[in-house]
Amino acid sequence: MAKHEFQTEVNQLLNLIIHSLYSHKEIFLRELISNSSDALDKLKYLTLTDDAFKSMEFDPRIDIEFSEENDKKTLTLKDNGIGMNAEDLVESLGTIAKSGTKAFLGQLTGDARKDSNLIGQFGVGFYSVFMVADRVEVTTRKAGDDQAWLWESDGQGEFEIAETEREQPGTTVVLYLNDEGVEYASRWQIEQTVKKYSNHIAFPIWLHYEKTEYDDEGKEKGKTPTTEHINDAVALLKRSKSDISEEEYHEFYKTLGHDTEDPLFYLHTQAEGTMEYTTLFFVPQKAPFDMYQVDYRPGVKLYVKRVFITDDEKELMPTYLRFVRGVIDSEDLPLNVSREILQQNRILAKIKDSSVKKLLNEFTRLAQEEPERWIEFIEQYNRPLKEGLYSDFGNREALMDLVRFKSTKADGWTSLAEYKERMLPDQKAIYYITGDNEATLRRSPLLEAYTRKDIEVLIMAEDVDELVIPSVGQYKETELKAVNRSDAGEDLKEEKDETKDKELKPVIERMKTVLGDRVKDVVTSVRLADSPSCMVVDQNDPTMQMAQMMKAMGQADLPEVKPILEINPDHAIVTHMKALEFDEQFCDGGFLRDGVGG
Repeated sequence: MAKHEFQTEVNQLLNLIIHSLYSHKEIFLRELISNSSDALDKLKYLTLTDDAFKSMEFDPRIDIEFSEENDKKTLTLKDNGIGMNAEDLVESLGTIAKSGTKAFLGQLTGDARKDSNLIGQFGVGFYSVFMVADRVEVTTRKAGDDQAWLWESDGQGEFEIAETEREQPGTTVVLYLNDEGVEYASRWQIEQTVKKYSNHIAFPIWLHYEKTEYDDEGKEKGKTPTTEHINDAVALLKRSKSDISEEEYHEFYKTLGHDTEDPLFYLHTQAEGTMEYTTLFFVPQKAPFDMYQVDYRPGVKLYVKRVFITDDEKELMPTYLRFVRGVIDSEDLPLNVSREILQQNRILAKIKDSSVKKLLNEFTRLAQEEPERWIEFIEQYNRPLKEGLYSDFGNREALMDLVRFKSTKADGWTSLAEYKERMLPDQKAIYYITGDNEATLRRSPLLEAYTRKDIEVLIMAEDVDELVIPSVGQYKETELKAVNRSDAGEDLKEEKDETKDKELKPVIERMKTVLGDRVKDVVTSVRLADSPSCMVVDQNDPTMQMAQMMKAMGQADLPEVKPILEINPDHAIVTHMKALEFDEQFCDGGFLRDGVGG
């Protein structure tokens, strides 16, 4: 046997699973059955589309056996799916091939209850078996190969792989149950767990056990080997929505999304007519941990006539809806559709467009009818919806009504529609301030004049706001204006005092001379009340934060953005400067040298 060490992240994950998911240990069986179902899906696809496999006999099934009488109780799960070779074993059972793993592990708190939810989002998969077993053996043979392989580990840092034999392609997993897992060497426990978590699996699950026979007097007369079909084996998507309970939807989601919690909500659509397809989408209660990773895991699976096609296609949903989990099952796509064809297929494009509109309609309904639940959604998914404002022009109007912002007037989150209702009768624009810290923005001197005039300002503290909101421009014919740009808006222009500008001209000219090319301009301000000065950006320039974002994205040849210094003509410091003899020593020695308002 060749020994291998688990990837460092696997060791960490194993330790966390064993100690954090103990209250959900039964999910190990759900995960094993889900893996077998995926393996059967993949081989079924090959038998229908690949000439090399069309002639093979394929009767897809999952078999479960257990031993409850030996000193060491075991649980065995077999499938006749696609199987694995030695390389697949190392990749699937020894490493975690995702760059976001370390970021995920960094989010863990040490609180078992909270961490169990995070681990659920990650998808505990095969490793959950070590909650109930102190040793695991996997015997597998890949379809099309003659050589079978044995993988073995106690979950303590190493695993071994050796050549072995297996009569047919597929995989057998044997768990040597520990004290936490002995209860699963039981017909009733297995059957109950399968019906709870895996009843919807589209392949038959057979349970093998010895049935006790009794005579007429009730005395045991022997045991008979028995095989019982213990799941419905009917694809949930084929059933009428009215025949599916909420509990069944939730359990289907938990298998699909590898989650321990119920979804926030779900949407089931069965379309008939010129195109026939079924979609079932879920929104998790918690955002997937890899939502902001470039290599995020797509959440939607594609089937054609209940035949699995792919679960690794990011084109099935727009990027801003990457948190959605679910299934698309088309009656009209060809079974042998390739990834390249998928990206250009008009049928799939129509299904995608229709699905997005239905999801946004459901979001709108939720926002209107269940506002408390919508806030739960916003806490997790407000930012990706804002990305949609930039990337999905066709649905921008609906998204504008869905996104939420913090505000100088409203508690919690507010919508643009609610802002408009609160606007002053003669107010010309919707005002907002952008930055990277909500508390800092609320203390900004840029808000002073707006507060004095009782004008509400939206607080936008997410980096995506800098990119998205200027591209939107207006909401229902009302202009969106940034208060940290030089154009303060029509609502403040009337306050400009030309006399004060004239009186301060020598001071302003001196400031420009001393500051030189560190600033673009020095002007008097109409937006300050209590502060002596502030920095703003020319309305035609990107903000400092935007410039930093663009440089981080590789646009290093951007021109330097210089701020505009605004001074408060009524502030004591400024009026004192005007009265003083404005000599070189004063200017270079303090106020200006350190950067006014900097």
